[in-house]
Amino acid sequence: MFSTTKEEAKHVIDLLPNEATMDDIMYALYISTKFQRGEKEIREGRGVDDETARIRLQKWSR
Repeated sequence: MFSTTKEEAKHVIDLLPNEATMDDIMYALYISTKFQRGEKEIREGRGVDDETARIRLQKWSR
């Protein structure tokens, strides 16, 4: 979708409200990056199925 990382970062920042703090911007960029990595892993077949995810979440929530 974006040809450069810089364009992608600008897009994420442009979606934030004008009152966004620097912390808000950094967090939005962090979340966007993590989400994209997750999507890539799923496309590459490295994701986990629903049942495995449920088991992992149960362990983490204890």
